[in-house]
Amino acid sequence: MNETILELAKAVSGAGEAEETLLALLCAAAEQRWTARLRDGVTVEKCGTAFRCAAAFTAAADLMAERGGGTVSAFTAGEISVSGKGSTERAGSAAELRRAAERLMAPYAESDDFSFKGVRG
Repeated sequence: MNETILELAKAVSGAGEAEETLLALLCAAAEQRWTARLRDGVTVEKCGTAFRCAAAFTAAADLMAERGGGTVSAFTAGEISVSGKGSTERAGSAAELRRAAERLMAPYAESDDFSFKGVRG
């Protein structure tokens, strides 16, 4: 399953060859996190493609976050202009990927939200 998750994460993140080792580690970590959050009685196999997509989305989001800021988002040289995603756009894309992963796994995984239940004030 790791290869499928890695291939999906590469496609989603646009990772280059130089980022492949890091992305493979992020995929393995995402797979472990999602496995640990599965509800009692739910297996990875029962999740079907949702598990693979969620793990890939999570790893891609982690890679985008790791890319961070400090890069030029646009420049012009003569008549040629080049623009890419700035840190704000990358952060937004990473957040949306994480939300998509949560939606995919909602039927299968425990919520990652923190809340107090039954606490008297």
